[in-house]
Amino acid sequence: MWDRDLADRQKADHKYRALLDAAPDAMVLADERGLIVIVNSQAERLFLFERSQMIGQPVEMLLPSRLRHSHLEHRTQYWREPRVRPMGTGQDLVGIRQDGTEFPVEISLSPIDLEEGRLVCASIRDATPQRLIQQKLRDKNLELERASQAKDQFLASMSHELRTPLNAVIGFAGTLLMRLPGPLNDDQEQQLRMIQRSGRHLLSLINDLLDVAKINAGKADCELESVECGVLLVEVVETLRLQATEKGLHLALHVPAEPMFLQSDRRSLTQIVMNLLANAIKFTPSGRVDLTLSRSVGEEGEITRIAVTDTGPGIAAEDQTRLFEPFARVRTRDRSAPSGTGLGLHLSARLATVIGGRITVESATGAGSTFTLLIRS
Repeated sequence: MWDRDLADRQKADHKYRALLDAAPDAMVLADERGLIVIVNSQAERLFLFERSQMIGQPVEMLLPSRLRHSHLEHRTQYWREPRVRPMGTGQDLVGIRQDGTEFPVEISLSPIDLEEGRLVCASIRDATPQRLIQQKLRDKNLELERASQAKDQFLASMSHELRTPLNAVIGFAGTLLMRLPGPLNDDQEQQLRMIQRSGRHLLSLINDLLDVAKINAGKADCELESVECGVLLVEVVETLRLQATEKGLHLALHVPAEPMFLQSDRRSLTQIVMNLLANAIKFTPSGRVDLTLSRSVGEEGEITRIAVTDTGPGIAAEDQTRLFEPFARVRTRDRSAPSGTGLGLHLSARLATVIGGRITVESATGAGSTFTLLIRS
């Protein structure tokens, strides 16, 4: 047994010293009483104690005095059921060197049975480098979070500042087009309509930026109410019907005969459907666009589906993975194809998450696309 005299301890220490000195970490072996029996040279360098100063002493000598009592309780409990404890698990520990300096440590424990009896082998590693890296990562994450918040605040502030003059430009262009101040020639009317279209496009982009900034800042308003989905979809279709007609597209709405209600945020739901339907109309050169409302019951419970299907050029599989990223644009060989801001789908996906839903896409090159909003009823 290990409760022998100092000579026996020194003999055992010498017997296993060469093996332990080959280990990369500091190794301290202790008996059931918590007395140090064997240490390696790495332990001497780590704690600045000589081997002779540690042999026969309680392992608590390697801990600050304030932690020794609690460690004694943990050690006693460990010996009731000795088991392997990997490095980095268990409680955070602090070691102390002979000169009194403290440092964080990571420890692995392993019970081992030798000829002389059972010992617990502690592999000890100075965790100072890891802790410094972790602190740097925390500081960097905090810095990035503050930068993101500053960006969102800037976007929200600038969006409000830009919307006011833009609304005035769009409004005055509309007034001139109504010929209230006087008649217009063809060139003037064409130029005013270009101003109006460009202003509305820019205003739409600013509104999207503002909404994305609100969501990122956690300030997206979500007011749940009972929404009659069929009525909401009729309103969206009527808003966009003129755009479809001007392109010669057939715009069809398919809703159940019975009213279908959903507890949701009306504004967010309207904006999502409006974005999906407007995208379908915008990127479909000919054919039709269908908006379909349905409800089904499956493993996830009752699901409300709002699907937008078009006969457009479709989306390649490699482009579908980045559709919902901010400012993402699908590549196309047709240079005359309309371009988007790349925010509509991203915003729609974020809003879907806010109201407890998600958006899926099914598409293939040359076969059209179907974007579906799924919401648990």
